[in-house]
Amino acid sequence: MPYEPPLLSPLAERFVLHWGEMGSRWGVNRSVAQIHALLYFHGRPLPAEAIADALQVARSNVSTSLRELVSWNLVRVTHQMGDRRDHFETAQEPWTLFRTIVRERRAREFEPTVRELRNCLADPDFARQTQATQMRLRETLALMESLSAWSEEMLQLETSTLKKLLKLGARIRNLLRPTSRAGRRSRTTP
Repeated sequence: MPYEPPLLSPLAERFVLHWGEMGSRWGVNRSVAQIHALLYFHGRPLPAEAIADALQVARSNVSTSLRELVSWNLVRVTHQMGDRRDHFETAQEPWTLFRTIVRERRAREFEPTVRELRNCLADPDFARQTQATQMRLRETLALMESLSAWSEEMLQLETSTLKKLLKLGARIRNLLRPTSRAGRRSRTTP
């Protein structure tokens, strides 16, 4: 049987603790983020008991956290031959994980705000608001709808294309600068 390092080696512990800390800054429960980090770090399905033992948290906390991760499509249940327990795994490819997180956060946080802004604009009371307020809400809705459409387009790109796009970084600004009449790029910054 090949050697398997303990679930929480010093390196794994460092990664799990950091991911948990970052999760809490992103509005995710620390235990939820740590469980996700443990599964991601190890790259193989683990039963809830092993997760609870490794992280030294209550089994009930692990169950609740796993349900939340499953509801976010960040973890899925798998089964092992000869083992009746549920095992849990997460995507191992970082771009798949990134796409899942963006889609889920957009669906849970961004789209409800877009719907509410649309409802505000459709409300009869909207016409009684000041012109400045109406303009702010319309512009906010237009921005959020544009960002939503843009993010969906970006998520549809092949990973290789998305990587190239990200590497372009600030060079995109040069592509978008206005050109002079002579057809050369303007030297002024936007």
